Amino acid sequence: MKAFYTDHFVLPLPPGHRFPMEKYSSLRDLVAGEPGLELIEAPAASDTQILYAHDPLYLIKIIEGKLSSSEQREIGFPWSAKMVERSRRSAGATVAACKTALTGGIAINLAGGTHHAYRDSGSGLCVFNDSAIAARTLQKEIDPKLKIAIIDLDVHQGNGTASILQNDSTIFTLSIHGENNFPFKKEVSDLDLGLPDGCNDSNYLKALAECLDQLDSRFEPDCIIYLAGADPHEDDRLGRLNISSAGMKLRDETVLQFALDRKLPVAISMAGGYGKEIESTVNIHFQTIKTALQFQKRY
Repeated sequence: MKAFYTDHFVLPLPPGHRFPMEKYSSLRDLVAGEPGLELIEAPAASDTQILYAHDPLYLIKIIEGKLSSSEQREIGFPWSAKMVERSRRSAGATVAACKTALTGGIAINLAGGTHHAYRDSGSGLCVFNDSAIAARTLQKEIDPKLKIAIIDLDVHQGNGTASILQNDSTIFTLSIHGENNFPFKKEVSDLDLGLPDGCNDSNYLKALAECLDQLDSRFEPDCIIYLAGADPHEDDRLGRLNISSAGMKLRDETVLQFALDRKLPVAISMAGGYGKEIESTVNIHFQTIKTALQFQKRY
């Protein structure tokens, strides 16, 4: 199984910034010794690929460093050339994982899940929307008839993804998230489920099963992009849900079993995670990767 990494493209941040940049290198260090896993440096998404999902004027502002101070505040990162390169690589990693999964069953982006980026603006620590870029790239570069399901289990709604793809019947957007969490203005995915604060394992897994049943009845995907956010976990300081580590593992198994039963390729991105201790977030991501490795053997 191939895993694409971007952690050595470091985004320079001011001291005390809330983005857990170091989790990515810690995760790569953990997975490096896993048998059956091949680590590959992520390629950069091209301008053409980015433009499948984003407005040309927005891309120009990003490349040329012409974002206003308010636009930078909305993204949550100060502009830098390194920010541009890392954002390209993070999107490119999901593109590469998608293309690899089509022939290999499961592939992983050790970052990604930047689902708050809109067509013409960034938001919520997201510059380019990697899932939308990757889905459209598959259709443009591999097969225009491909139908893709984006299963977003980050604790925050995939508002940018929903907005970019709202009129696209070939890409199904599913988001299960905290109803009272960011973003406070939700967009309309093909299927949304907002969960109450404090949601526990049994209610979460029941909701996931019901949503996958709805997806199955409404859409026949050829592949899946899965945002395996660590932030529904009980130790996440921004998550507001109460999902145990065992519950998070069952979540991943449920999604991957859904895909395996239908022989659907899966590209997994790590998405969010803001643990009170960064180790808890890294361990949840690591658990996702180990679970994927077990399922890969069955493809």
